[in-house]
Amino acid sequence: MTGQATEDLLIVGAGGFARETAQAVRDAAAADLACGRAPRWRLAGHLDDDPALHGRDVDGVPVLGDCDLAHRLPATARVVVCAGSPRDYGVRARLVRRLALPESRYATVVHPTAAVSASSELGPGTVLLAHCVLTAAVRVGAHVAVMPHVVLTHDDTVGDFATLASGVRLGGGVWLGRGAYVGAGALVREHTTVGAWSLTGMGSTVLVDVPPGEVWAGSPARRLREAGAPALDELRADGARAERTRAEGKETGHRPETRMGSTAG
Repeated sequence: MTGQATEDLLIVGAGGFARETAQAVRDAAAADLACGRAPRWRLAGHLDDDPALHGRDVDGVPVLGDCDLAHRLPATARVVVCAGSPRDYGVRARLVRRLALPESRYATVVHPTAAVSASSELGPGTVLLAHCVLTAAVRVGAHVAVMPHVVLTHDDTVGDFATLASGVRLGGGVWLGRGAYVGAGALVREHTTVGAWSLTGMGSTVLVDVPPGEVWAGSPARRLREAGAPALDELRADGARAERTRAEGKETGHRPETRMGSTAG
């Protein structure tokens, strides 16, 4: 058997997205073995804050303990945070801040049936599930959840902590803001911006820019209301961090760098 070294992988969370990620890791391992390579990942277990799950198996994978166990297990184990739902899609960002792990600890998990072009980029902690397609020059940030059958076309940019539910289609040149949630089957017109920590309802057709921190739905999509408190809290925190960064830049006389895929903040 040839090729890469196998690394232990810890999945933070034990719900639906975490289970789907575990299955993607199994599928990737099977594909590696079929090609005569050592598997990229070895599933070490789930970490979850629900004490009722501790010591149990979820789809054959043990729940080792709470999320903070990531600090007490060997530092060689890589981590991927798999939490979030339309009810609270800020939880992934909160967990990453709480864990405060170095960027190098985070794994990027790609299902073997996903098609990622050589000109596209994926940030640390991001998960691409089955049959996703990234066509050309797509930039996906850190800790992004990309569900099955998502299509990202040329020059799309997806911010950190965003979620794209199953069957989402983004036209070319779409900018998806940090933490945005795009519901299952939604279509987003080319060169459209979907604002940070917004939520776009399932099956929506987005033809115009969606402002940050709002819920839009329908075909064509229209504003329904403000996003929920967890998302608005993240939006305000992002604004405060950006203001601090600008102030630091003025004090030093340097323009601060920003980079897609950063886990800072």
